[in-house]
Amino acid sequence: MSDTVLDLHNQMILDEYDEKHDFFLKFREVVLRLLQECVEKNGITVITCDGRVKTRDSLIGKLIRKGYKYQSLSDITDILGTRVVTFYTDEIDKISALIEQTFDIDWNESVDKRKAQSFNTFGYMSLHTICRIPASLYQDPEYPEMNEVRFEIQIRTALQHVWATLEHDIGYKAGSVAVPTEYLRGLSRLSGLLELADEQFSQMRINVNNYRRKIQNLVTNGNFSEVPLNRDSYESYLKMDPFEKLIHRIASINQAEIYQDSLQNPFLEIMLEVLGFTTLEDIQLMKENYSNDAYRLALFQLGSTDIDIIASSIALKNLCIAAILNKETRKADLYHFYMCFGGTEESCMARAQRTIEQAKRINIIK
Repeated sequence: MSDTVLDLHNQMILDEYDEKHDFFLKFREVVLRLLQECVEKNGITVITCDGRVKTRDSLIGKLIRKGYKYQSLSDITDILGTRVVTFYTDEIDKISALIEQTFDIDWNESVDKRKAQSFNTFGYMSLHTICRIPASLYQDPEYPEMNEVRFEIQIRTALQHVWATLEHDIGYKAGSVAVPTEYLRGLSRLSGLLELADEQFSQMRINVNNYRRKIQNLVTNGNFSEVPLNRDSYESYLKMDPFEKLIHRIASINQAEIYQDSLQNPFLEIMLEVLGFTTLEDIQLMKENYSNDAYRLALFQLGSTDIDIIASSIALKNLCIAAILNKETRKADLYHFYMCFGGTEESCMARAQRTIEQAKRINIIK
Protein backbone atom coordinates (compact mmCIF):
# COMPACT_ATOMS: atom_id res chain seq x y z
CA MET A 1 0.00 0.00 0.00
CA SER A 2 3.03 2.26 0.32
CA ASP A 3 2.91 2.79 -3.46
CA THR A 4 -0.67 4.10 -3.32
CA VAL A 5 -1.04 7.62 -4.72
CA LEU A 6 -2.95 9.95 -2.40
CA ASP A 7 -4.39 13.30 -3.33
CA LEU A 8 -2.44 16.37 -2.24
CA HIS A 9 -4.49 16.93 0.92
CA ASN A 10 -4.14 13.39 2.22
CA GLN A 11 -0.48 13.27 1.23
CA MET A 12 0.14 16.29 3.45
CA ILE A 13 -1.48 14.44 6.37
CA LEU A 14 0.69 11.41 5.64
CA ASP A 15 3.82 13.60 5.48
CA GLU A 16 2.91 15.07 8.87
CA TYR A 17 2.57 11.54 10.23
CA ASP A 18 6.04 10.65 8.93
CA GLU A 19 7.53 13.73 10.59
CA LYS A 20 5.88 13.00 13.93
CA HIS A 21 6.30 9.21 14.00
CA ASP A 22 9.11 9.31 16.58
CA PHE A 23 7.04 11.64 18.73
CA PHE A 24 4.15 9.16 18.70
CA LEU A 25 6.45 6.35 19.82
CA LYS A 26 7.51 8.49 22.79
CA PHE A 27 3.89 9.51 23.33
CA ARG A 28 2.91 5.83 23.48
CA GLU A 29 5.41 5.14 26.29
CA VAL A 30 4.13 8.05 28.38
CA VAL A 31 0.44 7.26 27.88
CA LEU A 32 0.86 3.57 28.70
CA ARG A 33 2.79 4.37 31.87
CA LEU A 34 0.14 6.84 33.03
CA LEU A 35 -2.66 4.43 32.12
CA GLN A 36 -1.05 1.52 33.96
CA GLU A 37 -0.48 3.68 37.04
CA CYS A 38 -4.10 4.81 36.91
CA VAL A 39 -5.36 1.22 36.96
CA GLU A 40 -2.84 -0.29 39.37
CA LYS A 41 -3.06 2.36 42.10
CA ASN A 42 -6.79 1.72 42.31
CA GLY A 43 -6.32 -2.00 42.87
CA ILE A 44 -7.92 -3.25 39.66
CA THR A 45 -6.32 -6.32 38.12
CA VAL A 46 -6.37 -6.29 34.33
CA ILE A 47 -5.26 -8.85 31.79
CA THR A 48 -3.34 -6.41 29.66
CA CYS A 49 -2.77 -2.72 29.15
CA ASP A 50 -1.10 -2.12 25.83
CA GLY A 51 -1.03 0.24 22.89
CA ARG A 52 0.12 0.74 19.33
CA VAL A 53 0.97 3.58 17.01
CA LYS A 54 -1.03 3.22 13.78
CA THR A 55 1.18 1.89 11.00
CA ARG A 56 1.82 3.90 7.88
CA ASP A 57 -0.08 1.43 5.69
CA SER A 58 -3.02 1.48 8.08
CA LEU A 59 -3.11 5.26 7.98
CA ILE A 60 -2.99 5.26 4.17
CA GLY A 61 -5.96 2.89 4.11
CA LYS A 62 -7.86 5.17 6.45
CA LEU A 63 -7.07 8.23 4.36
CA ILE A 64 -8.26 6.47 1.22
CA ARG A 65 -11.57 5.60 2.90
CA LYS A 66 -12.17 8.66 5.06
CA GLY A 67 -9.54 11.27 4.23
CA TYR A 68 -12.20 13.79 3.29
CA LYS A 69 -13.19 14.00 6.99
CA TYR A 70 -9.81 15.23 8.24
CA GLN A 71 -8.31 18.68 7.98
CA SER A 72 -5.00 17.62 9.54
CA LEU A 73 -3.34 14.75 11.37
CA SER A 74 -4.64 16.08 14.70
CA ASP A 75 -8.20 15.27 13.60
CA ILE A 76 -7.36 11.55 13.53
CA THR A 77 -7.86 10.49 17.13
CA ASP A 78 -6.52 6.93 16.95
CA ILE A 79 -2.97 7.45 15.67
CA LEU A 80 -2.17 6.25 19.17
CA GLY A 81 -4.57 3.57 20.27
CA THR A 82 -4.40 1.91 23.67
CA ARG A 83 -6.40 -0.96 25.08
CA VAL A 84 -7.26 -2.15 28.57
CA VAL A 85 -8.53 -5.74 28.73
CA THR A 86 -10.20 -6.73 31.98
CA PHE A 87 -11.81 -9.87 33.33
CA TYR A 88 -15.36 -8.72 34.07
CA THR A 89 -17.95 -6.54 32.37
CA ASP A 90 -18.67 -4.52 35.52
CA GLU A 91 -15.02 -3.45 35.63
CA ILE A 92 -15.34 -1.64 32.29
CA ASP A 93 -17.35 1.17 33.89
CA LYS A 94 -15.01 1.25 36.92
CA ILE A 95 -11.96 1.68 34.71
CA SER A 96 -13.83 4.22 32.58
CA ALA A 97 -14.55 6.27 35.71
CA LEU A 98 -10.85 6.19 36.65
CA ILE A 99 -9.87 7.31 33.16
CA GLU A 100 -12.34 10.20 33.39
CA GLN A 101 -10.71 11.24 36.66
CA THR A 102 -7.20 10.97 35.21
CA PHE A 103 -7.36 12.28 31.65
CA ASP A 104 -9.17 15.06 29.80
CA ILE A 105 -11.98 13.45 27.80
CA ASP A 106 -13.21 14.51 24.38
CA TRP A 107 -16.85 13.52 24.81
CA ASN A 108 -17.80 14.46 21.26
CA GLU A 109 -15.45 11.84 19.85
CA SER A 110 -15.81 9.16 22.55
CA VAL A 111 -18.20 6.30 21.83
CA ASP A 112 -19.73 3.63 24.05
CA LYS A 113 -20.24 1.02 21.35
CA ARG A 114 -21.98 -1.25 23.83
CA LYS A 115 -24.97 1.10 23.66
CA ALA A 116 -24.88 1.16 19.87
CA GLN A 117 -25.93 -2.48 19.55
CA SER A 118 -29.43 -3.17 18.25
CA PHE A 119 -31.35 -6.40 18.69
CA ASN A 120 -30.04 -7.83 15.43
CA THR A 121 -26.47 -6.56 15.75
CA PHE A 122 -23.79 -9.01 16.66
CA GLY A 123 -20.13 -8.65 17.39
CA TYR A 124 -18.61 -7.53 20.64
CA MET A 125 -18.39 -3.85 21.29
CA SER A 126 -16.10 -1.98 23.63
CA LEU A 127 -15.93 1.43 25.24
CA HIS A 128 -13.86 3.86 23.16
CA THR A 129 -12.71 6.98 24.99
CA ILE A 130 -10.79 9.82 23.31
CA CYS A 131 -8.42 11.53 25.73
CA ARG A 132 -5.71 14.10 26.24
CA ILE A 133 -3.05 14.18 28.94
CA PRO A 134 -3.81 17.08 31.31
CA ALA A 135 -0.87 19.32 32.11
CA SER A 136 -1.56 18.77 35.80
CA LEU A 137 -0.80 15.07 35.34
CA TYR A 138 2.25 15.21 33.09
CA GLN A 139 4.32 17.75 31.19
CA ASP A 140 7.42 17.44 29.04
CA PRO A 141 9.09 20.72 27.96
CA GLU A 142 10.65 18.92 25.00
CA TYR A 143 7.24 17.69 23.80
CA PRO A 144 4.61 20.30 24.73
CA GLU A 145 2.27 18.73 22.14
CA MET A 146 1.82 15.77 24.49
CA ASN A 147 -0.88 17.80 26.24
CA GLU A 148 -2.60 18.60 22.95
CA VAL A 149 -2.60 15.38 20.92
CA ARG A 150 -5.60 13.13 21.41
CA PHE A 151 -5.40 9.36 21.74
CA GLU A 152 -7.87 6.51 22.08
CA ILE A 153 -8.43 4.12 24.97
CA GLN A 154 -10.50 1.00 24.34
CA ILE A 155 -11.81 -0.89 27.35
CA ARG A 156 -13.15 -4.39 26.87
CA THR A 157 -13.39 -7.76 28.59
CA ALA A 158 -11.28 -10.78 27.74
CA LEU A 159 -14.18 -12.42 25.92
CA GLN A 160 -14.93 -9.22 24.01
CA HIS A 161 -11.27 -9.11 23.03
CA VAL A 162 -11.39 -12.72 21.83
CA TRP A 163 -14.49 -11.95 19.77
CA ALA A 164 -12.94 -8.84 18.22
CA THR A 165 -9.82 -10.81 17.31
CA LEU A 166 -11.87 -13.59 15.74
CA GLU A 167 -13.96 -11.07 13.83
CA HIS A 168 -10.83 -9.49 12.45
CA ASP A 169 -9.31 -12.85 11.58
CA ILE A 170 -12.45 -14.02 9.78
CA GLY A 171 -12.58 -10.76 7.87
CA TYR A 172 -16.15 -9.89 8.83
CA LYS A 173 -17.20 -6.26 9.14
CA ALA A 174 -20.52 -5.25 10.67
CA GLY A 175 -23.08 -4.37 8.02
CA SER A 176 -21.31 -6.19 5.19
CA VAL A 177 -23.67 -7.55 2.56
CA ALA A 178 -21.04 -9.96 1.30
CA VAL A 179 -21.43 -12.41 4.21
CA PRO A 180 -24.01 -15.16 3.53
CA THR A 181 -27.02 -15.26 5.85
CA GLU A 182 -26.18 -18.69 7.29
CA TYR A 183 -22.76 -17.41 8.33
CA LEU A 184 -24.28 -14.31 9.89
CA ARG A 185 -26.60 -16.55 11.95
CA GLY A 186 -23.64 -18.62 13.09
CA LEU A 187 -21.66 -15.55 14.09
CA SER A 188 -24.70 -14.10 15.86
CA ARG A 189 -25.21 -17.29 17.88
CA LEU A 190 -21.56 -17.41 18.87
CA SER A 191 -21.53 -13.76 19.94
CA GLY A 192 -24.67 -14.38 22.00
CA LEU A 193 -22.98 -17.27 23.80
CA LEU A 194 -19.94 -15.12 24.57
CA GLU A 195 -22.11 -12.25 25.76
CA LEU A 196 -24.04 -14.60 28.07
CA ALA A 197 -20.77 -16.05 29.39
CA ASP A 198 -19.44 -12.53 30.06
CA GLU A 199 -22.55 -11.63 32.03
CA GLN A 200 -22.51 -14.88 33.97
CA PHE A 201 -18.86 -14.52 34.96
CA SER A 202 -19.58 -11.06 36.37
CA GLN A 203 -22.70 -12.26 38.17
CA MET A 204 -20.84 -15.26 39.58
CA ARG A 205 -18.17 -12.97 41.02
CA ILE A 206 -20.87 -10.79 42.60
CA ASN A 207 -22.54 -13.86 44.10
CA VAL A 208 -19.26 -15.24 45.47
CA ASN A 209 -18.28 -11.88 46.98
CA ASN A 210 -21.71 -11.56 48.60
CA TYR A 211 -21.35 -15.06 50.01
CA ARG A 212 -17.91 -14.26 51.42
CA ARG A 213 -19.22 -11.10 53.09
CA LYS A 214 -22.10 -13.09 54.59
CA ILE A 215 -19.69 -15.71 55.95
CA GLN A 216 -17.39 -13.05 57.38
CA ASN A 217 -20.32 -11.42 59.19
CA LEU A 218 -21.48 -14.75 60.62
CA VAL A 219 -17.96 -15.56 61.82
CA THR A 220 -17.49 -12.08 63.31
CA ASN A 221 -20.80 -12.43 65.17
CA GLY A 222 -19.89 -15.91 66.43
CA ASN A 223 -22.70 -17.74 64.60
CA PHE A 224 -20.44 -20.71 63.98
CA SER A 225 -23.19 -23.32 63.70
CA GLU A 226 -24.53 -21.50 60.63
CA VAL A 227 -21.20 -21.39 58.84
CA PRO A 228 -20.23 -24.35 56.64
CA LEU A 229 -16.58 -25.29 56.91
CA ASN A 230 -14.74 -24.46 53.70
CA ARG A 231 -11.67 -22.52 52.67
CA ASP A 232 -13.37 -19.11 52.78
CA SER A 233 -14.99 -19.61 56.18
CA TYR A 234 -11.85 -21.16 57.63
CA GLU A 235 -9.74 -18.18 56.52
CA SER A 236 -12.24 -15.82 58.15
CA TYR A 237 -12.14 -17.91 61.33
CA LEU A 238 -8.34 -17.86 61.50
CA LYS A 239 -8.38 -14.07 61.42
CA MET A 240 -9.91 -14.25 64.90
CA ASP A 241 -6.72 -15.98 66.14
CA PRO A 242 -8.80 -18.73 67.82
CA PHE A 243 -5.85 -20.78 69.10
CA GLU A 244 -3.89 -17.91 70.64
CA LYS A 245 -4.68 -18.82 74.25
CA LEU A 246 -3.67 -22.45 73.80
CA ILE A 247 -0.44 -21.73 71.95
CA HIS A 248 0.69 -19.30 74.65
CA ARG A 249 -0.17 -21.87 77.31
CA ILE A 250 1.96 -24.45 75.50
CA ALA A 251 4.80 -21.97 74.99
CA SER A 252 4.88 -21.32 78.73
CA ILE A 253 6.02 -24.92 79.34
CA ASN A 254 9.56 -23.99 78.29
CA GLN A 255 9.10 -20.22 78.13
CA ALA A 256 9.52 -20.73 74.40
CA GLU A 257 9.39 -18.20 71.64
CA ILE A 258 6.55 -18.68 69.14
CA TYR A 259 7.11 -18.43 65.41
CA GLN A 260 4.09 -18.17 63.16
CA ASP A 261 3.56 -20.86 60.55
CA SER A 262 0.61 -21.83 58.35
CA LEU A 263 -2.66 -23.15 59.75
CA GLN A 264 -4.03 -23.80 56.27
CA ASN A 265 -3.63 -27.16 54.58
CA PRO A 266 -3.22 -29.86 55.62
CA PHE A 267 -5.27 -28.83 58.66
CA LEU A 268 -8.39 -27.95 56.68
CA GLU A 269 -8.15 -31.26 54.82
CA ILE A 270 -7.72 -33.14 58.10
CA MET A 271 -10.72 -31.48 59.73
CA LEU A 272 -12.92 -32.14 56.70
CA GLU A 273 -11.77 -35.64 55.78
CA VAL A 274 -10.37 -37.20 58.95
CA LEU A 275 -12.46 -35.55 61.65
CA GLY A 276 -15.56 -35.14 59.50
CA PHE A 277 -16.21 -31.54 60.49
CA THR A 278 -18.90 -29.70 58.55
CA THR A 279 -19.22 -26.31 60.30
CA LEU A 280 -17.02 -23.89 62.19
CA GLU A 281 -18.87 -24.91 65.32
CA ASP A 282 -17.14 -28.29 65.07
CA ILE A 283 -13.77 -26.55 65.40
CA GLN A 284 -15.05 -24.54 68.34
CA LEU A 285 -16.27 -27.69 70.08
CA MET A 286 -12.92 -29.39 69.44
CA LYS A 287 -11.17 -26.41 71.01
CA GLU A 288 -13.49 -26.44 74.04
CA ASN A 289 -13.40 -30.21 74.55
CA TYR A 290 -9.77 -31.04 73.86
CA SER A 291 -7.65 -28.01 74.81
CA ASN A 292 -6.55 -29.63 78.07
CA ASP A 293 -5.63 -32.87 76.28
CA ALA A 294 -3.74 -30.89 73.64
CA TYR A 295 -1.83 -29.11 76.41
CA ARG A 296 -1.01 -32.42 78.15
CA LEU A 297 0.31 -33.84 74.90
CA ALA A 298 2.54 -30.78 74.52
CA LEU A 299 3.69 -31.11 78.12
CA PHE A 300 4.73 -34.71 77.43
CA GLN A 301 6.43 -33.68 74.18
CA LEU A 302 8.28 -30.63 75.50
CA GLY A 303 8.56 -31.00 79.27
CA SER A 304 11.85 -32.91 79.29
CA THR A 305 13.45 -30.85 76.51
CA ASP A 306 15.11 -27.46 76.34
CA ILE A 307 13.30 -26.44 73.13
CA ASP A 308 12.88 -22.67 73.25
CA ILE A 309 11.21 -22.03 69.89
CA ILE A 310 7.93 -23.66 68.88
CA ALA A 311 5.65 -23.37 65.85
CA SER A 312 2.26 -21.75 66.35
CA SER A 313 0.69 -24.73 64.58
CA ILE A 314 1.47 -27.05 67.51
CA ALA A 315 -1.75 -25.95 69.22
CA LEU A 316 -4.02 -26.92 66.34
CA LYS A 317 -1.95 -30.02 65.61
CA ASN A 318 -2.36 -31.31 69.15
CA LEU A 319 -6.06 -30.42 69.18
CA CYS A 320 -6.57 -32.56 66.08
CA ILE A 321 -4.55 -35.41 67.60
CA ALA A 322 -6.54 -35.24 70.83
CA ALA A 323 -9.82 -35.32 68.91
CA ILE A 324 -8.64 -38.30 66.82
CA LEU A 325 -7.51 -40.17 69.92
CA ASN A 326 -11.11 -40.15 71.13
CA LYS A 327 -12.34 -41.93 68.00
CA GLU A 328 -12.71 -45.68 67.70
CA THR A 329 -10.78 -45.52 64.43
CA ARG A 330 -7.92 -43.67 66.11
CA LYS A 331 -5.03 -45.68 64.68
CA ALA A 332 -6.19 -45.46 61.05
CA ASP A 333 -7.09 -41.80 61.46
CA LEU A 334 -3.76 -40.94 63.08
CA TYR A 335 -2.02 -42.71 60.22
CA HIS A 336 -4.04 -40.57 57.77
CA PHE A 337 -3.25 -37.49 59.86
CA TYR A 338 0.50 -38.02 59.67
CA MET A 339 0.36 -38.92 55.98
CA CYS A 340 -1.19 -35.51 55.34
CA PHE A 341 2.06 -33.94 56.57
CA GLY A 342 4.21 -36.15 54.37
CA GLY A 343 6.34 -39.18 55.11
CA THR A 344 6.46 -42.84 54.24
CA GLU A 345 3.63 -45.24 55.03
CA GLU A 346 5.89 -47.12 57.43
CA SER A 347 7.00 -44.02 59.35
CA CYS A 348 3.47 -42.63 59.58
CA MET A 349 2.11 -45.94 60.89
CA ALA A 350 4.89 -46.03 63.47
CA ARG A 351 4.13 -42.44 64.56
CA ALA A 352 0.45 -43.29 64.89
CA GLN A 353 1.22 -46.26 67.16
CA ARG A 354 3.70 -44.21 69.20
CA THR A 355 1.14 -41.41 69.70
CA ILE A 356 -1.45 -43.90 70.97
CA GLU A 357 1.07 -45.34 73.45
CA GLN A 358 1.99 -41.87 74.68
CA ALA A 359 -1.69 -40.96 75.06
CA LYS A 360 -2.23 -44.03 77.22
CA ARG A 361 0.72 -43.14 79.42
CA ILE A 362 -0.79 -39.74 80.24
CA ASN A 363 -4.32 -41.13 80.52
CA ILE A 364 -5.78 -39.31 77.53
CA ILE A 365 -7.12 -42.67 76.44
CA LYS A 366 -7.44 -45.92 78.34
